[in-house]
Amino acid sequence: MSSPFHPGEQAIQTRVGVREQVEAMGSRMIRDHMPEQHRLFFAQLPWLLVGSLDSDGQPQASVLWGKPGFAHSPEPSLLRVNARPQADDPLAANLHSAARIGLLGLELPTRRRNRMNGPLLDNDAEGFALAVQQSFGNCPKYIQARDWHWHDRSAGPLEQGDGLDPRWLELVKRSDTLFIASQHLDPETGGVDISHRGGTPGFVQLRDDGRLWLPDYSGNQMFNTLGNLLLEPRCGLLWVDFASGDLLQLEARAEILWPGQGGSAGLPDLPGAERLVALTPGRWRLRRNRLPLGFDSARPSPFLPQGH
Repeated sequence: MSSPFHPGEQAIQTRVGVREQVEAMGSRMIRDHMPEQHRLFFAQLPWLLVGSLDSDGQPQASVLWGKPGFAHSPEPSLLRVNARPQADDPLAANLHSAARIGLLGLELPTRRRNRMNGPLLDNDAEGFALAVQQSFGNCPKYIQARDWHWHDRSAGPLEQGDGLDPRWLELVKRSDTLFIASQHLDPETGGVDISHRGGTPGFVQLRDDGRLWLPDYSGNQMFNTLGNLLLEPRCGLLWVDFASGDLLQLEARAEILWPGQGGSAGLPDLPGAERLVALTPGRWRLRRNRLPLGFDSARPSPFLPQGH
């Protein structure tokens, strides 16, 4: 059987010395269908994180929402999402017949998360459906738990621009959660992925070089996101303001920095980081007061590295 991991993932697994063990684990964990517990899990969520590609191949990270059950699996090989992106969400233009989509189901109160990706099968006025290409679970590390409730909001304006901007930098500096969309380019086996990253508030830092520095902590060792970024450095980032419902969508280019590598100064300042991802900001959209969910105070992850 072919490996469930592409060459970028394999290269990083080899570099950190976990290639054989992760190959065996991935062959068991990564499925071409959704097990029953995953199907039930997606159906109880009020939101869904979505990774997509625009017409230039730039990854975009988005979030959709609806009453639990809006995402559901009629059969193990299919996931249906009964929600439409807002007109100013990049996802609105990215749902087309040739689209590949990545999904992340994240249940903040319990820290459960499952990922799924696959091609678009159907796109209509009610939502869209995906064929399951890969389905697998993720560990709960670094997720800040939050209880949620519905919160009616009057949608605010769209602000947009290019590069660093004080209009969104304050949100980044105080956030403890972000989502990152990336892709693998292979026309046969490639796809889009969206993943969670978490830490204490301020874990993403702005450095003097004008880049945002994201610490990469010890995780499941599959290196799905880093493997994608090794081969295609473009990514899409999403920050959620859990107080206001603001959504920041930022395009970026990523560079993976390893201990001892030139340009990796700053690693000692980020306790627990095994690597750094330096992100060069590009185009951005700040969509004010959009997410109709309210959240209680965060319960910090017990897995956060000492020193945070």
